Parts: sequence; C-alpha cells; structure tokens
Amino acid sequence: MSNRKRKQTMSPKEALDFHFNSLVIDSQQPGMTNALLFTENMRKTLGEYVEEGHLSRAQITRILEQQMVEEIQTSSKTQKEYVNLWKKSGVNIASATYASAGAIQSDSFSDTVVAVAQARAIVDALSNEISLILTAEDIENTYREKKLGLILDFQNGTPFGSNLSNIDVFYNLGVRVVQLTYNLRNLIGDGCTERYKSGLTYFGKEVVAKMNEKKMIIDVSHCSEQVGWDCIDISTAPIMITHSTSNALAKHERAKNDDLIKAVADKGGFFGVAAIAAFISEKPGTTLDDFVDHVEHIINVAGIDHVGIGSDKCGPGPDTGTNFAFPDHMGPYGLSYIYKDNPDPRILPSGSFDWIGFRPEHRLSADYRIEGFDEFIHWPNITIKLAERGFNEEELQKILGLNYLRVFKDIIGQ
Repeated sequence: MSNRKRKQTMSPKEALDFHFNSLVIDSQQPGMTNALLFTENMRKTLGEYVEEGHLSRAQITRILEQQMVEEIQTSSKTQKEYVNLWKKSGVNIASATYASAGAIQSDSFSDTVVAVAQARAIVDALSNEISLILTAEDIENTYREKKLGLILDFQNGTPFGSNLSNIDVFYNLGVRVVQLTYNLRNLIGDGCTERYKSGLTYFGKEVVAKMNEKKMIIDVSHCSEQVGWDCIDISTAPIMITHSTSNALAKHERAKNDDLIKAVADKGGFFGVAAIAAFISEKPGTTLDDFVDHVEHIINVAGIDHVGIGSDKCGPGPDTGTNFAFPDHMGPYGLSYIYKDNPDPRILPSGSFDWIGFRPEHRLSADYRIEGFDEFIHWPNITIKLAERGFNEEELQKILGLNYLRVFKDIIGQ
C-alpha cells in the first residue's frame, strides 16, 4: 500500500486540464495503428467473415488491419474519427508494436515489414496530425506543434531471424525500440513465461551489441529476469522495461523483482508501469488505486526520475485488447487456454502451437479488469488518480512524459 500519505494536489478538473496540457508519453500502446479504430465498414466486414466461418480470428484481424489503413487513406471522415480517438486519451506520443508473439515462425520478417508499412502509410496519410518519432527532437517538436507522435517498436526479436543485418533493415524503416523476447524462447533468449528461464544466448549478446551500435532502445519487459540482468551487464547504454509491474505487490511471471527494477534505474534506465489488471492484483476487482500502488512502489525502488506509464491497453477486456468486437465464442486473440473447453478451429488452427505463452495461472480472464481504465481513451483517469494520491506538478510531468523523453534522448540522441 501507499506510504506517501500526502494530500490531493489538484481537483479532478484541474488534473484533467493539466493532463491535456502536458507532454504525455505512453511507453507501450501496442494497438495504436492496427487495433484502435473500428469503423462501421469494418464491423460489416467482421460480421461477414464470422458468418462464413472459414477464417481464424488472426486471419480476420489481418484483413481488418489492412482495411483500417485503406479507410484512413481514403476517407476524411475516418481520418477524423481516428485522430479524435487518439486525442481523447490526451497522449501525445505512443510507442506501438509491430512484432510480438509468433516466436519461431518463418514469416515473422515479412509479416513485420507489412505491419511497419501499414503504420507508415497511416502516418503519411495524416502527416498534418501525426509525426513518426525517430529522435528525441522529434518528440519535442511534435509536442510543441501540438501534433501526435508514433514510435515504432517490437515486442519480440523474431523479425531479425538469425541475421544481424536485419537490425539495420528495421532501423532504416524507423523502428527504435525492441523488446528482445516475448513470453517464450527465441534465438535471442528466454521469455518470462518459458518453462526454464535462462538468459541471453550468444546470438542475443550480438543483438544487444548491434542495437547499442545503432542507438536503439533495448526493452526487457517480457524477457526473463536473467535476460534483464544480462542486458544490464553487457549493454553500453541504459535499458528499458517499457511495460511491467512489481512482483513485490502482486506475484506474476510478467512482473519484475525490485532488485532488477533498481538495477535498471541505477544504469540510467526507465520503467513504464503497465495497466493490466492481472499483473497488478492477485484478486479480481482491481482499481486505479491498485495501479497507483505499483507506481508509488516502483518510484520508491527506482526513484522519481526513472518511472513512467506504459499502459499496454488499447481496447476493452482483461488483456492488451483491441477495439475489434469479435464475438465471445471466438475468444481473445492468442489466449487459447480460455477457449479450450469450447474449441473453435477458427481461433487457433488444428495442429498449431500457441506462441503467445500465457496460461491459466496468468489470470488473463474476464474477472480481471481495472475499474476506470478499460481502454485507451480512459488514459486521463490515470493522471486524475495520481494527483488524488498526492503527486505534485513536477512529479506528474516526470511520470507522464519527461522521464521517458530523457532516457530516449540518452540512448537515441537528439
């Protein structure tokens, strides 16, 4: 629980005004350009494919992602709808994901190139509203010009394959942040929910060295603790945990131990607190107070200059979520254990393996939701709650954006 015992620093209205006038950076907003928007035409498309019953949820998702891009490119109405959704959050800069699970798949490189191309297409179509963030100066200019900024990140190193030169390829395409593994093992190292949790491989060490050379940000959010320690040991630059929580408050394989959190901060790094109920509390009924408990605890461990918010939350539901409204019988994408009692081949094709890596003990069920924060547009409620819990203006500015900006500048440069 909190040990601050400080008075509320702003009224909810004052905190809301402060939020919308501050630099606000979400260090992990995975669905920013591929799952945030769900137009009427996309609803019709989804309904038609569900009724036909021949495609998996993953296949339909890819179709909807491409449709979202095409509508933004061709419809001024859709452009306004998308920009307004983003602006409702009050987030100026969002780091979005273009490579995640699918740990060992032959098409990871090509799938990721397509995803990055789709993101770049949206930025190009909305160039008056959205900037691609490549440097710290881009963040500062985007905020000053009252635009929105997109950072391209990976939540898995699989698109690199076994070829270090692919790091150059994705750097040149605009990727600046790479989480080395997802939950399970890849060629770089082990993930946090793998059966055994070892550290970086020899190839992984070369990946870290190459990313240091390119001035890319190393993220260990989903990685095993040992991968985190290995990166702290061998990286010549600070590292990030862009979206996680503290094991000291709620035990979870996706959370981090306090000694690792402190070590990341001691090396000049950054910790973004995730707003996923299953990671925040071991019991249902999670609230924003539970979330702020993690913020406060991690600040006590790491210091006020090293903590921010990586919400990891796009749409409604117990997990990261999407705004695509799939019917309940098709289950959450990738969380196959939830629907094993009522299997549907359209969710996970027969004979395939679910590389997402979450299991029943990870609590990603409908019972776990955060009251007051169930989707991206609820982001202002975080600032209101932080002010209610006694964070002053200077502290809020650091948590909301300045801490991330500083570390981004230290690693990537101006």
